[in-house]
Amino acid sequence: MSPGIDPVTFEVIRHKLMAITEEQRIAFQSISGSPVVTEASDYYTGLFLADGTIATMGYKVATQGGPMTLAIKMLMDLFPPEQLKSGDIYLANDPYRAAVHQNDIQVLQPLFHEGTLVAWAGFGAHEVDVGGMDFASWCPKAKDVYQEGFRIAGLKLIDAGEVREDVWQFVLSLSRLPHLLDLDLRGMVAAGNISQRRVGELMERYGAGVVEAAMNRMIEYSEQKLRERLAAMPDGIFRAVDFLEHDGHSDRLYRVCIAITKKRDSMVLDFSESSDQAPGFVNATKAGLRGAVVGGLFPSLGYDIPWNEGLLRPVTIVSRPGSICDARFPAPVGAATVEAVWIAKNALTAALAKLKACTPGMDAEVQAVSAGTMSTVNLGGTDQYGQRYGIHLMDPMMNGFGAYTESDGYDLGGSYSTTIPNVANVESNEFLSPMLYLHRRIEPDTGGAGARRGGMAASMAFTAHGVAKTEALIMTHGMEVPNSIGILGGYPGSCVRQRIIRGSDLAQHHREGRMPVEVSELKGDLEEMGPKPGLIDLHPGDVFETSWQGGGGLGDPLDRQPGSVAADCDAGHYSRRFAEQIFGVALSPDGSVDEAATRSRRDALRRERLAGLAEPRNIYHGSVEGTGESIGGRLRFAQYRGGRWFACQCGQPLAPRSGNWRDGARSGQISPDAVGFHLRLHPELELRQFVCPGCGGSLSVDVAEKGAPDIQDIELI
Repeated sequence: MSPGIDPVTFEVIRHKLMAITEEQRIAFQSISGSPVVTEASDYYTGLFLADGTIATMGYKVATQGGPMTLAIKMLMDLFPPEQLKSGDIYLANDPYRAAVHQNDIQVLQPLFHEGTLVAWAGFGAHEVDVGGMDFASWCPKAKDVYQEGFRIAGLKLIDAGEVREDVWQFVLSLSRLPHLLDLDLRGMVAAGNISQRRVGELMERYGAGVVEAAMNRMIEYSEQKLRERLAAMPDGIFRAVDFLEHDGHSDRLYRVCIAITKKRDSMVLDFSESSDQAPGFVNATKAGLRGAVVGGLFPSLGYDIPWNEGLLRPVTIVSRPGSICDARFPAPVGAATVEAVWIAKNALTAALAKLKACTPGMDAEVQAVSAGTMSTVNLGGTDQYGQRYGIHLMDPMMNGFGAYTESDGYDLGGSYSTTIPNVANVESNEFLSPMLYLHRRIEPDTGGAGARRGGMAASMAFTAHGVAKTEALIMTHGMEVPNSIGILGGYPGSCVRQRIIRGSDLAQHHREGRMPVEVSELKGDLEEMGPKPGLIDLHPGDVFETSWQGGGGLGDPLDRQPGSVAADCDAGHYSRRFAEQIFGVALSPDGSVDEAATRSRRDALRRERLAGLAEPRNIYHGSVEGTGESIGGRLRFAQYRGGRWFACQCGQPLAPRSGNWRDGARSGQISPDAVGFHLRLHPELELRQFVCPGCGGSLSVDVAEKGAPDIQDIELI
């Protein structure tokens, strides 16, 4: 531990530094008038040591925190410390150096005390537009990074407290929405000035050496706590895979693989088996991958540990240059944050969940994948007042949260890496842009089924209003991939759906005093849209409707308490048909559970599973000793043949602890309709189910490439 500071002083300074990070947030959000910041909270704040090491960070978009360190180190290469002055403020957004994607503008300020560089303040915010070939700078047809908007390695906006007005105006001129960019830059500059003032006051009171020692001890503490947590976990290799479809040019399938090798108190996160980079804008750079690791690792294993660089010190990130997770320049990367970065975060959290499941005492932290996608809907053009406008709708954050071992996932839980998510009110979006909602609501049958169900997702439908037309930039992944995968026998959450009805009779409904509840009530030309329609025109009466991904389930759905299923149906979360076909629960006309019919239905579903799947690679007879130690769902460790084995809750042995439990399970391809009503699969994908050969209980449902070997998700050493 860092010497020279007593525990009481350390705690006072630690909390003060965390308070400064919160004050940064308040200043930024109060001054900016950009809806992305004020309504949706898509931004980042943090304090860093003089060398760029993360000291403390806010609880907003964690993925922006990882690359910020790289940005500071980049600036110190471009501008050596002796050239830095108090009051200097820099701008950067180059994903090939230190950003997730171009829209995530970084503003960085060196902090001085008595003429010496002592720290940095770093801020990031998603800007609605930073130039490029398409409005909103998400450019599905881009062939290289030059077509995606401006990239800045390091530009001095303010020199020793004096605004470089020519530079400031130059940056604004590169955006289609300069007024929003201007507001965010002003907010970040204000937050930087607050940082200088508060850090300076802290150092005047305690001394620069003491404050620096406290910052280093914060980092050491977080590293120590994570290493202690890792040391208590079993050594092994934990694997996961996720996919995204369509690169903006064609509907190709891309794979992100992770193998976590955990030994003693450290981990290697290896993404090198991921697909080659894409010709379209879905790639991530090495900086983006670092953001994905921060966004997945910090909330998963550092949920009760202060978030700073200490959580990264036990971790080594491995990637393959030229892959979708580590693209080579000048591959397009404009959609990285919601494509390859998002998928890498999904795979990481799924693999970490298996590691936690194998660790005694961590049952409550095991969770299926949440919010497997972030659909993008941007609106822009000229509003009803003749002014240029643009808005990045954050409604698609209303995905379902993954189920936990001990509880269902939260409905509309939001992103795993945004711990305090916000979504603007319908009225706010209608006030800020020429649009009119038909609905925004929880969508039934979207949460992944399981003994613990995933959270429900929402849907929305809207039309242009008050203008002759508006532009809409629409894209997603997860229409043909259920990214919110279940865990330990649980089923995946729903896929995304996007459709538009052109030239509808909505105005006629309004004139007659009716508000359509369903888009199907409207007359018009209905079009089911693909994942990347890109930039389209919307006219009044054109209704766009989309629904998002529910959270993954945990455990066999046939083990869910029938009363809980009945309560879900009563709340409108699941339909009666879903309850019967997926959960095997028969409901009486009054909504109560028909116990006898439910037992019969569930027994029949288990028999159907066993009849439809191939025999295990290895068949073991007899039963394990006792109930064993639960891993999660029906899977557990138990004694068999004088050693510890993977086994089912029913007592069926599956494999030695050092082996692959899947070798002892029945397995095979299943239909998406067998696990959910809102699932679609890319032509190159299939669903595989693994069930206990003894009782027919579901042990895992995997999304896999056709012809690809089964992964060994848990390989204990």
